[in-house]
Amino acid sequence: MIYEDEIEIEEDGEVTSVETPEEEISAEEESAPEEASSDSDDSSQVDDDEKKWYVINTFSKRERQVKNDIEARAEAFKVKDKIFRVLSADHDEPVFDEDGKPKLTKDKATGKMVQKYKTLNYYPGYVFVEMIMDDQTWFIVRNTPGVSGITGSSGKGAKPIPIPREEIEPVLKRLHIDDPDIYSDYKPGEQVKVLSGLFGDSVGTIQSVDSENSEATITVIMFGRPQQITEKFSNIEKAQQQ
Repeated sequence: MIYEDEIEIEEDGEVTSVETPEEEISAEEESAPEEASSDSDDSSQVDDDEKKWYVINTFSKRERQVKNDIEARAEAFKVKDKIFRVLSADHDEPVFDEDGKPKLTKDKATGKMVQKYKTLNYYPGYVFVEMIMDDQTWFIVRNTPGVSGITGSSGKGAKPIPIPREEIEPVLKRLHIDDPDIYSDYKPGEQVKVLSGLFGDSVGTIQSVDSENSEATITVIMFGRPQQITEKFSNIEKAQQQ
């Protein structure tokens, strides 16, 4: 599999490339986190002792660069024990020509022609950060180049509200990230939706849960009759209440 060096996007059915310039952390910023408390007047609304997921707003096609910059700043400011995971929902898709045939490109290492891929994003304009929110991490993230805001912040120095588990769960599953803490609250009697496979998009009721193997037995209706299936936690999500 060969990938292009820059992020590729589709515009009017064609594949184009967007290059994002590298941005450095200034020496002035490196000394600034201690000053962050002066504009954080509403820290009481966030639990400072527990890691949570937050949604970072950025510009479309800048998600990967912002992810890399947040990780670099966490390293530079020595807060990797507070900023844990930074996710950009990139995924790779094969490129086809107008006749539906796979486009090929030359592998620089082998010289052979191989399938060409493009990188798209499930959630354009968003980056997801798992962190402990305090004055320092709040300062570091919101002042990262390319960050245009953080969902759940009212502005004026107020720290943002973390997103609930049920909202980050679909993101992790689409990226095939296993997180037992997220999936641990499935219970018998709950309605869930199967995400993929033979029973994809089916909604059923949990009959039993096997936490050790991270799976649940679910009853779904197939051709008008109930049928029991077993699905991994990573392939189900709680059904939305009507």
